[in-house]
Amino acid sequence: MPEEILRKFEEMGKCRIVEGYGMSESCQQITSNSGHHTRKIGSVGVPWVDTDVLIVDDIKGQKIMPVGEPGEIIFRGPQLMREYWNNPEETAMVLRDGWFYTGDIGRMDEDGFFYIVDRKKDIIISSGFNVFPREIDEVCYGMPEVQDACTIGVPHERRGEVAKAFIVLKPGVKLTKEEVIARCREKLAPYKVPSEVEFLDDLPRTPVGKPDRKSLRALVAEQQD
Repeated sequence: MPEEILRKFEEMGKCRIVEGYGMSESCQQITSNSGHHTRKIGSVGVPWVDTDVLIVDDIKGQKIMPVGEPGEIIFRGPQLMREYWNNPEETAMVLRDGWFYTGDIGRMDEDGFFYIVDRKKDIIISSGFNVFPREIDEVCYGMPEVQDACTIGVPHERRGEVAKAFIVLKPGVKLTKEEVIARCREKLAPYKVPSEVEFLDDLPRTPVGKPDRKSLRALVAEQQD
């Protein structure tokens, strides 16, 4: 959950949001913050009971990454599925020596708290640099005029890919493409700043309500045809 939305929700609801991390293949949580004790906003917490979690390199998945460095999240524990039904090929891709390779990019801090950076398949490679769309989304959500934001990579002749931010504004406010880019320059390294900005009335969403980057990529492809 974007930090700006989390803080506003807690203020309005007089409650505490506890973020965790899990997936269908884990049947339940992999990590979680505490509902009563230490919590780090922006983190998905620490590993669940009897669960091992590592951050490994996202190429071969064999090297454990240093603290603070991003890589692919892998885990093992009693909640892990046995296999994909009638799909041994896919099972072999994600289950290796008892570890499940999630396809999520994350990092671990010095206190053992984990952070989701992005989906491995959503990383934008611009001029040889890895750009994580979620980092750009967070900056956009911090703009008071922005209701929703979602960033994807789009083809670029020289840089391979560049970031394009799709923005949904709050009712009755105005914001220009130039203003979005200028504010991103204040918060992001130059190679992470979106080159393109498009305003939409609403974002396409997946069945579980998350912004649908796949549909946005299809939209860009249609526009280029």
